[in-house]
Amino acid sequence: MLRLARRAVTLAAHDRPLGEVEVDSPSAALQAPGAAFVTLTRGGALRGCIGGLEARQSLAADVWEHAYAAAREDTRFEPVRPQELVTLLLEISRLGGPAPLAVPPEQRLNALRPGVDGVILRRGVLRATFLPQVWEKVGDPLEFLEMLCDKAGLPRGAWRQADVEMLVYPVESFAEGAGDDAPTNAG
Repeated sequence: MLRLARRAVTLAAHDRPLGEVEVDSPSAALQAPGAAFVTLTRGGALRGCIGGLEARQSLAADVWEHAYAAAREDTRFEPVRPQELVTLLLEISRLGGPAPLAVPPEQRLNALRPGVDGVILRRGVLRATFLPQVWEKVGDPLEFLEMLCDKAGLPRGAWRQADVEMLVYPVESFAEGAGDDAPTNAG
C-alpha cells in the first residue's frame, strides 16, 4: 500500500494525471472494498491528509486516489512540489467500519478510548472526523471533542446534544519509516 501511495504522490507532485490504479500484487486485501486516509508529513508537520469514511471501491483504488488528492487537493496546503518528495513521509490509515457510540450523550466523553477510537461527529450535512492518531497530539478527551466540533463547523459542546451523532471506528495504520513499513496498530 505504501508503494502504491508513494507512486500516486509522485505523479501528483509532477502534475501528471492519476490514471487507473495498477497494483503490483494480486493481494485479496487490496482488491477487497476498503476505506483509507492518506496522511503526508514533512519534518513531523502535517502536509496533507485526505480520505474516506466508507468503503466505496477497492482498498487499492481508495489509497491510490486519496494519496494523489492528499498531495494536490488538501485546501489547507499548496500542492506538493517535486523537490519535497524526498522529505515527505506517508502514512495510510485503513479504517474499520464506523459504529454509533451506543451510550447516552452525557456518557460519551467517558466512553471514548483515547488512542484507540477514531471519532466522527455528524449533524445533518455537517460532519468531521479525527483519526485515532490525533489522540497523540490532543490527549484530553474534552479538548479532542471540542476541536472536532470546530472542524465540523458545529458549536463547541455540540457533541453533548442528542441530535449530533457520534460514531467510532478502529484504524490499522502503515507508515513509512516504521521499520520495514510494518503495520502499526493505531486502534
